[in-house]
Amino acid sequence: MGERMLAAMIVAAAAACAVESYADDGHTIVQRGRTFHPSEISISRGDTLTFSNQDAFLHQIYVKSGPMSFDSDEQPPGQDVNVVFPASGTFEVRCHIHPKMSLIVHVG
Repeated sequence: MGERMLAAMIVAAAAACAVESYADDGHTIVQRGRTFHPSEISISRGDTLTFSNQDAFLHQIYVKSGPMSFDSDEQPPGQDVNVVFPASGTFEVRCHIHPKMSLIVHVG
């Protein structure tokens, strides 16, 4: 029984680490596996989202929706890009390089 408990604790710790790598602190969006993690977020007007490229290839994020317009340079692996959302509304963030990537940002 002791070995089973230890094995269960190791599995739980590994799962917690996996979840933590995608954890949303309210301001960081992780780019991994050609997806945004999380894929939807609610923030306050004026907040900054940090886009952290944890993939092994380039990304190029953009927002073109209503009053919000942003287009990053190519974002190499390991690089962060900060984007301020100055207006209220719902915005879709995409990647020019990987068009299936989509993030919905609700700004209140």
